[in-house]
Amino acid sequence: MSERNVLGGDLEPCGSDPVTGFYRDGCCSTGPEDLGSHTICAVVTAAFLDHQLAIGNDLMTPVPAFRFPGLRPGDRWCVTAANWLRAHADGAAAYVVLASTHERALEIVPLIALREHAVDVPSDASSLLE
Repeated sequence: MSERNVLGGDLEPCGSDPVTGFYRDGCCSTGPEDLGSHTICAVVTAAFLDHQLAIGNDLMTPVPAFRFPGLRPGDRWCVTAANWLRAHADGAAAYVVLASTHERALEIVPLIALREHAVDVPSDASSLLE
């Protein structure tokens, strides 16, 4: 059985440049070893990255040992549901690609919150720098 997204459809890929996912398979797939629930396909903004840094989650600095390239505004990345929800509560949530967000995210984040930030990935990501 294929993994499902928050809309009830098949989970679609999140990103391949950089390659994202807990399993670095390009999808927000999850399993028992993914204790952080890296299930939300986010299109990160400067505000989101700054917020994550402020709460101790540095998503900008590369960590080669974990095949983590460091993120820039406009990158698509599978983020943890709890940290995304915290950013949402603090007014700094990243955009969300619903078709690429794993249904397990709904155990932590209400669908209504995800829908508030749903986006089709823009062809020009410069607006994400704000």
